[in-house]
Amino acid sequence: MERGQDRTREGEARPERAVYIISVAAELAGVHPQTLREYERRGLIAPKRTSGNTRRYSERDIERIRAIQELTQLGGISLSGVKLFIEMREQLEEMQRRAAVLERELRRRTGDGATEIVPMRSVMRFVWQEDGR
Repeated sequence: MERGQDRTREGEARPERAVYIISVAAELAGVHPQTLREYERRGLIAPKRTSGNTRRYSERDIERIRAIQELTQLGGISLSGVKLFIEMREQLEEMQRRAAVLERELRRRTGDGATEIVPMRSVMRFVWQEDGR
């Protein structure tokens, strides 16, 4: 990574820059370092690794750890449930990004931007729906 890429134009550190060692990350998130190791084993977090194989956590990792803690402690959700929740949220975010790209492409192709995306369900009628059922 080139020098200066870890910072935004305003000089602020990026949230994905992995800078915290496990003890600092655990303290910032309010958990024990062993909890972070367990979360990693279960695939809930994936800290970066240095060339010496030391874990490094980012601000984004810390936020995710706090969210996991909230879901498990306040929401009563198991770690397996949290993993499923996180995966579904990531899939939703990806679908939203893809929909935004497709919508921009549609607007670009139509020119005026007035075209709306209409769900197929509202256009298609099935035989069994035509008799009022």
